[in-house]
Amino acid sequence: MDKLSEVVEYTLNSVSVFKQNNVFSLDYIPYSLPARERQVRELAINFKPLFTAPGSYSVRVVTVGKPGTGKTVTLRKFGAIFVQKSKEKNVRTVYTHINCYRQRTLYLVLSEIARQLNINIPNRGLSSQEVFRMIYDHLEKRNLHLIVTLDEFDYFINSVLPEDVYFLVRVYDELNVDTRRIHYIFVIKDLVSLSNLEASIKEHVLKSVVEFNPYTSAELYEILTERAKEAFRPGAVPDDTVSLIAGIYGADKGGSGNARLALETLELAGKIADAENSPLVTEEHVKKASIQINPELSDFIDYIRDLDLQQLAILKTLVNLYKKQGIDIFPMGVVEREYQNVAREIGIEPRRHTQLFEYIRRLKYIGLLSTKQSGKGMRGRSTLISAVVPINELEGIVEEEIKKRLNEVSEF
Repeated sequence: MDKLSEVVEYTLNSVSVFKQNNVFSLDYIPYSLPARERQVRELAINFKPLFTAPGSYSVRVVTVGKPGTGKTVTLRKFGAIFVQKSKEKNVRTVYTHINCYRQRTLYLVLSEIARQLNINIPNRGLSSQEVFRMIYDHLEKRNLHLIVTLDEFDYFINSVLPEDVYFLVRVYDELNVDTRRIHYIFVIKDLVSLSNLEASIKEHVLKSVVEFNPYTSAELYEILTERAKEAFRPGAVPDDTVSLIAGIYGADKGGSGNARLALETLELAGKIADAENSPLVTEEHVKKASIQINPELSDFIDYIRDLDLQQLAILKTLVNLYKKQGIDIFPMGVVEREYQNVAREIGIEPRRHTQLFEYIRRLKYIGLLSTKQSGKGMRGRSTLISAVVPINELEGIVEEEIKKRLNEVSEF
């Protein structure tokens, strides 16, 4: 047996501090939600009319909070509980959760709602209005009420035409129906996101606001303690270790209050402990993990994982140029030439200048790239492009996601 095989066998056979890793998945919904009882109560109050007077009006709620404040997991949990309670009240309710960054147009949003409702949309091209009609007829025929959570709604309203936002939130103005069967939860990072909406649309969105504040150290301690019990072997994570992470990220201690970052730090600390063959996840492991975790990159990690191959190719282009030139800002022409090479290298069709610039504009909007016009000292006028987060931090995740997309294509 060669040395590398011995390393692999030893690692696979060694005892891990982990019991199960899936509890750190972004899709994982914990049994309880510490420090989010108030938000769940407010949601329940807003949706109570579905029990007392179902269909009398369309419920609309805005949830506001920074990344890592538990908006998505709380809403998924609330949706599951509400559907169950609806059955007990003999009100048939379904819950759908739509990521508006992934579903970037009105048609895609409606198509994803239809998919989650198991509605077959014909292959022939349908308009958004026709897809919506199919959804409503499906609900009407089965006497269903639908709660639609539009996550990343701030991205949607800045990406589509005003009339598409208008149609989505004021659809009952367009339909001659007596029963309001579709209800909305809009998820945004801050209320400023709604400032550009027309007054007539804004008043329909801002019916009720539920705020998600950054977590305190005590709240994070409770979250981390519960997750550690599920993820790690008994006794593998000492109380001091949990307290240290809670203190690093707790809003009352000067931290971000971001539970996602706190959980990522705990998970990474566990992996470092395994790498060092330690039976305990110590404070030293936490310090090493917190150094490795880049807050800016962590905030955008979800977005990177949702990018398509063309957008990932642009990020890989910047990584390649950085490694070649040792700088982190490049003229559009340089980026375009290197992008052509990267596209051919990973086996995708290179896009022309106009489409490439549109991809860069989208990446700029979500905060991964920044652009500016060249100034004095450069010949001619050019758009300069740079990554917002450190490029050397991007390389690993970008390479990983490109491989994942290529594997998905080959399997398909």
